[in-house]
Amino acid sequence: MNKFIQNFKEFAVKGNVVDLAVGIIIGAAFNKIVSTLVEKVIMPPFGLLFGNAHFNQYEWILRPRELNPNGDVIQEQVAIGYGALVQVTFDFLIIALSIFVVIRLINSLKRKAEDENEKSVPTPKDIQLLAEIRDLMKKQAAVE
Repeated sequence: MNKFIQNFKEFAVKGNVVDLAVGIIIGAAFNKIVSTLVEKVIMPPFGLLFGNAHFNQYEWILRPRELNPNGDVIQEQVAIGYGALVQVTFDFLIIALSIFVVIRLINSLKRKAEDENEKSVPTPKDIQLLAEIRDLMKKQAAVE
C-alpha cells in the first residue's frame, strides 16, 4: 500500500499534472472572456442585421403552442432552435481562432528563445548549457 501511495504522490506532484491543472483553470477563464466577447460584443450587431437582438431566439416552429380559453397550455410548442446552434458555432470559431493566435504567438516566442543568434530574447539556461555541451563535444571530436 505504501508503494501505491508513493507512486500516486510522484504522479500528482509531477510537473505534467500541475501544468495540466493550471491549463484547465486558465482555459476556463479564457473561455469566459471569449464567450462574453462573442455574446456581448460580436453577436449583437449580427442580431441587429437580422432583425433580432439575440440569435438564441431564432427557431423553426414545427407545431405552435395550443392554449385553452383560460390561457393554460394544452399542448407545448415544438420547435427547432437553430439560433442556439448558430450562437454556439460562433463561440467555437472565435475560441478556436483565439487559441490559434495565442499558441502561434507562444511558439514564435519559443523559437526566438531557442535561437542562439537571436539577441532580443535571452536564451534559457538549459538551452545555453546544451549549446555549450554541443560546442565542447565538437571540439573534442575535432581533436581526436
